[in-house]
Amino acid sequence: MKLVRFGNPGAEKPAIIDDQGCLRDLSNVVADLTPTNLSRSALQKVAAIAPSTLPLVAGEPRLGVPIAGASKFIAA
Repeated sequence: MKLVRFGNPGAEKPAIIDDQGCLRDLSNVVADLTPTNLSRSALQKVAAIAPSTLPLVAGEPRLGVPIAGASKFIAA
């Protein structure tokens, strides 16, 4: 499962990409993917959800930056 954000610039919604590569809307679970919403407990809540229970996102929407409101994003 990969966390992503999709939609028009400034109006992105949180989503996941499931194991089959399908984009699934996560906005009923978390309002957005922000530094505050990425705590261990918040990520455990998301991980506990069966991706198949989330709505599929139709079409090929634009993918935005993965984390909203972060001034820096460093990954290794």
